[in-house]
Amino acid sequence: MARSSGVLMHISSLPGDYSIGTFGKEAKNFIDFLASCGFSYWQVLPFTMVDECNSPYKSFSAFGGNPFFIDPEILFEQSLITAEELKSAKQKTPYSCEFDRLRTERMELLSAASKRVTDRSKVLEFIESKPYIKQCCEFLSLKTANSEKEWPEWTVDKPCNETLFMWQFIQYEFFRQWQIVLDYAHSKGIKVIGDIPIYVSFDSSDVWGNKDLFLLDSDYKPTDVAGVPPDYFSADGQLWGNPLYDWDKMKADGYSWWKARLQNMFTLFDGVRIDHFRGLESYWSVPATAQTAKEGRWNKGPGKPFIDMINSICGENFIIAEDLGEITPEVVELVKYSKFPGMRVFQFGFLSDCDSPHQPHNYPENCIAYTGTHDNNTLLGYVWELNDEARRGMLEYCGYFDKNWDACYDRIIATMMASHAGTVIFPIQDLLKYGSDTRLNTPGKAEGNWSYRLTKEQLNSLNREQYKRLNYLYRR
Repeated sequence: MARSSGVLMHISSLPGDYSIGTFGKEAKNFIDFLASCGFSYWQVLPFTMVDECNSPYKSFSAFGGNPFFIDPEILFEQSLITAEELKSAKQKTPYSCEFDRLRTERMELLSAASKRVTDRSKVLEFIESKPYIKQCCEFLSLKTANSEKEWPEWTVDKPCNETLFMWQFIQYEFFRQWQIVLDYAHSKGIKVIGDIPIYVSFDSSDVWGNKDLFLLDSDYKPTDVAGVPPDYFSADGQLWGNPLYDWDKMKADGYSWWKARLQNMFTLFDGVRIDHFRGLESYWSVPATAQTAKEGRWNKGPGKPFIDMINSICGENFIIAEDLGEITPEVVELVKYSKFPGMRVFQFGFLSDCDSPHQPHNYPENCIAYTGTHDNNTLLGYVWELNDEARRGMLEYCGYFDKNWDACYDRIIATMMASHAGTVIFPIQDLLKYGSDTRLNTPGKAEGNWSYRLTKEQLNSLNREQYKRLNYLYRR
């Protein structure tokens, strides 16, 4: 990857008038912002449907898109919803995602739109060309027919035809609208980086339709589940609860499900970050009956043969290895073997006096460096929460000596820009210098995550010439 920079912001955080960011005009406006600042990349989070905690990392499908990202104004322009319906979809607040409203009112709106499609041939042709999207639509329709129960409890095996078409229309329209945004990004010289969670949800079309590829017992219940051991984020570790893959069976058929998953991502994005990449070398396996992740153990992952498969299908797309967490020499070796850029996080660099790989002077060229990720505090929140000694050391490292340290953020960003890292990425909150109240996610915390949004006025308040100059000075 050429020396470059970018901004991390999920679609949900985009400005707009309809309870969540969408693929409408504000997405194009954000691309204009990136281009005017000299940035090269827009990094987003998973495009999948969210769970009950609004997380996109545990979805009903690894292939299907989030219905909430479909732009109502575009539906109105297509005469699929009325002016009155568009008006009723207007949000009550511009500052956070209104997930409760979206789950009811937005889905009703999309259902109404699907019933007004006069020529269904394009929708059905698209669905037939995407077997796993087709599987996703069938799963969601059957879930509705079975009163939203988990799939092992289903008794109805035939979906309502109108419900099925609603989901088919939603997926068609999702991919159609995003393709327009992606083409616009490319026309402005912006590439988009997506995010692929390593695991899938038990209650998903992925497990329902591919039971033999997961570690399930005879009653289709997981025998072991995913998580991570105790770490910086959690003393008990994190018990994610996702079913684990049967890697032996996946290898036996050439990783066909994973190939399809990655190829689907490569139609959506120019590059993809594989979340929890270390799980491909060794993964934390927790008995399904365990109360915390501390009861787990390490098992060997698919390793180099899996990496070879990824490299065989990448083409012009690229992969980012999220190599954070408990990293062993074996994980380092797998990342090196893959030739994928790994990740470095500024906030992890000053937690002790050690010469951390997360300090900018240690960044290799083949890495993506972040001030923080979607799981971190904002940069402002991080600086305020550091103890005095750690803060002084970090600021001195960045060449900032003013006693009024609440104006240090531009200096930190410049330090990142000047680093040897091939690419640096900044969460939008860090460019805005916003505090921890705008943090997107706190790992291990079930409530209050994923809802942050910014307004058009806030985005326009940023000094574009400042970032354009930094990108020029440091040849990004």
